[in-house]
Amino acid sequence: MKTIFKLLFNIIFSLFFLIGCTQKNNPGISFQDPQISYMGRIGTNSDSTAAALYWSGSSISVNFRGTEVYAKMKDENGDNYYNIIIDSDSIFVLRTDTTLKLYTLANGLERGNHTIEIFKRTEFDRGTTYFYGFEPGPGTKFLPASPAKKRVIEFYGNSITAGYAVEDYSGNDSPDSTFTNNYLSYAALTARHYDARYTGIIKSGIGITISWFNYIMPEIYDRLDPNDPNSNWDFTKNIPGLVIINLLQNDSWLVNMPEHTSFIETFGTQPPSEDFIINAYQDFVISIRTVYPETSIICMLGNMDITQEGSPWPGYVQQAVENLNDPKIYTYFVPYKNTPGHPGIEEQEVMAKSLIQFIDENITW
Repeated sequence: MKTIFKLLFNIIFSLFFLIGCTQKNNPGISFQDPQISYMGRIGTNSDSTAAALYWSGSSISVNFRGTEVYAKMKDENGDNYYNIIIDSDSIFVLRTDTTLKLYTLANGLERGNHTIEIFKRTEFDRGTTYFYGFEPGPGTKFLPASPAKKRVIEFYGNSITAGYAVEDYSGNDSPDSTFTNNYLSYAALTARHYDARYTGIIKSGIGITISWFNYIMPEIYDRLDPNDPNSNWDFTKNIPGLVIINLLQNDSWLVNMPEHTSFIETFGTQPPSEDFIINAYQDFVISIRTVYPETSIICMLGNMDITQEGSPWPGYVQQAVENLNDPKIYTYFVPYKNTPGHPGIEEQEVMAKSLIQFIDENITW
């Protein structure tokens, strides 16, 4: 009998030992672990226990060997959506909850090396998401981060660049966040074409002189947290080789709406002059040039009605760039898509291809 008890004791002890070894050899990693790669302007929460994701196109990546991976996350409002991208191919959509949860990102994969990317589809007005770290499944091991991408590209834009309503196939331009997908925007497509790190300073409805709300791009372009006026971005952290500015679409509508609250609060009773618009645009480009002295800058318009035949807005941008007399600042105007609403998936793809062609033909970076 003693021999049996001793044998059982040894078996149980061995099982606990093996479980303990598995856990020690298979630990989770916190948001600060160097095995995790981030893209975009990423902050932290108030007690520095999690990464904070604000901007469209922000992403988190990790390499691993195994079959399953989990992420510990919490959302401010529960209205953010993420593309979960496995091995740069398989994609499913995750909606983050307001309670701290462990989300299954991958399960039942073939054994071997894999990459997971968590990509923010939605805009910062949907709230901030907090990422605490990754947890492995049985037998899964996290691997060193991939080498940093050599190219860096940064976009300043509005709803066109956000991919607003890009998946609303009804054509109704629904504001529901389920239809916005920055991953399918011309900006993200262009960045992936060049295998570049991508930063998007983007907000639907925003302008340079006026927006559909009470702030404009020159007031938020230098923030880490777009909602916090005291949150300053360090422009030396991630210097781009190329910046694309695609703004003024909202200005072009609102300057002709004297009854709108934003017009009254910004301009009073008189619309801005052409010189005012040109100087405001020029000043914003100077702000970007000041923080990035060597970067190539493309002042882009399109593909909504701001570039339709007879529009004065391409001329404003052209004049501002000519005034700056900087050989590394370019203009590029995408032709008017001539369809209602925001650009759909195919129209975003056309815009990306045309932008890529312009870059290839004009810019070395």
